[in-house]
Amino acid sequence: MFMNKSIEIIGTESLGVRGLSCFVKAGKRRILIDPGVALGYIRHGLLPHPLQVAEGERVRQRIIEALESATDLVFSHFHGDHVPLQKANPYQLAIRHLPKNFQNLCCWSKSWDSLGERMKQRAQDLKALLGPNLHIAEGLTDGPMTFSKAMPHGVKGSKLGTVMMTRIDLGDKVFLHASDIQLLDSATIDFIIDWQADIALASGPPLYIETLPDELRRLAWENGLRLARNVDILILDHHLMRDQQGPAWLEALSVKVGKQVYCAADFMGKKRLLLEAERTKLYETMPVPTNWHELYTKGLISADVYL
Repeated sequence: MFMNKSIEIIGTESLGVRGLSCFVKAGKRRILIDPGVALGYIRHGLLPHPLQVAEGERVRQRIIEALESATDLVFSHFHGDHVPLQKANPYQLAIRHLPKNFQNLCCWSKSWDSLGERMKQRAQDLKALLGPNLHIAEGLTDGPMTFSKAMPHGVKGSKLGTVMMTRIDLGDKVFLHASDIQLLDSATIDFIIDWQADIALASGPPLYIETLPDELRRLAWENGLRLARNVDILILDHHLMRDQQGPAWLEALSVKVGKQVYCAADFMGKKRLLLEAERTKLYETMPVPTNWHELYTKGLISADVYL
């Protein structure tokens, strides 16, 4: 276990939800990165288990609390588990739930270049709220924050587009939020190493995707080793922890590199909540009424009883 009082990872897969949100304190700045949350809508033919829904509510509430005290907000990209949405499903963070001060925050965003129509609409929804407070940040530095150019979301040229990484000088350490890089592009790893971060948080490879080629799995392993050897603390989560291959891969990487590589729960000193990986088992051990999700969507039932 390793914790840093300046860094709070709020929500990601080892903490029970989809996302990579974190709250970072740097001097007088309070920086909230990727204030979004989601639950894999359908996995193994099943909607999110009510226990996942309850954890999702908890994470959404913590994001809202962090927004109330934040000075800066960063959007690494516009996927629905990283930003609040105008058209959110019941398990995502909706724009209508944001605190009143949201419009006054100083917001830093990746560029809108090459965004598809759906992602562009999400960016425009946020721009409508934030107006001139929303800044395209790629390549900029402001106070303790430095933003990268657009980097691949996984493999270079992927249809998933690009992400923006955020480097934050904490004074005694440098923290890097590397977003959804997935360790699948070697040039991105070179860039991170050159940035000389002490603590790096990134998405690991999506091993749960059965069609992920063996050569990309090997590339992610090699890039994970390189990154672990060049930062003091490496935290890998998000896509990596969506099934039970993730913890085993993380442990094997730790053994190979000779030091612990953390998931977010480990870093935060919390119990791992791999709820998406365990969805089928949750349905078996904690049965769900057939109309539960319909009643929940209508506000007629609570998930609290499953906690």
